[in-house]
Amino acid sequence: MTAGLVLEDIHTYYGTSHILFGVSLVVNRGECVCLLGRNGAGKTTILKTIIGLASGKQGRATYNDQSLLGLPPYEIARLGIGYVPDDRIIFPDLTVRENLEIAAKSPISTDLESWTIERIYGLFPSLQALDGNKGGYLSGGEQQMLTMGRTLMGNPTLMLLDEPGEGLAPIIVAEIASQIKHLKALGLSILFAEQNMKFAMEISDKAYVIEGGRVRYEGTIGDLEQRPEIKTKYLMV
Repeated sequence: MTAGLVLEDIHTYYGTSHILFGVSLVVNRGECVCLLGRNGAGKTTILKTIIGLASGKQGRATYNDQSLLGLPPYEIARLGIGYVPDDRIIFPDLTVRENLEIAAKSPISTDLESWTIERIYGLFPSLQALDGNKGGYLSGGEQQMLTMGRTLMGNPTLMLLDEPGEGLAPIIVAEIASQIKHLKALGLSILFAEQNMKFAMEISDKAYVIEGGRVRYEGTIGDLEQRPEIKTKYLMV
């Protein structure tokens, strides 16, 4: 596989607080990679550093060989990186369709089929029934699907998801997992942060275990399954 996203020795600060310590990772094109760790481990900060919402002050971050550090988020988005935050920020006074329409952007890659509202509704059928409903009246699961759909309307080649299953009912989490698998099958690269091991390990190719702002383990999901000491030390609550 060809490397799409590469982080090397990344150090990130919030003000004077040192949050990430020498984080390195790779997301190859077409891979689904998870960042596993307890709450506060640094997973969200890794995603925010990639998309430009947190300032990486040391190290190297590239996507398709283009440097990311120091770029504003809108320029990083134009390189083909989409971000789904954990707080599901939508426009509550706009309808589902309007939330999707305002995010539409021409694709930068001809390798992936362009996203339309009809394709989004095919991926998330429950959103089609809510087409004219305002975003503020949607359930948490519906808002999560709308946020993912809105990000897809920007036609990313790499999708960052922060805790996509957090706070959702098990049946909705299973639906989100199925949709992420489908996106991977379409050729989209995916990097997501998650605390739910079962959810993450069901859909991922590779895992990075994060604790204290550092990578404590990296490897395939199959290898992690055989490393109970890693799960006990860094992932069990």
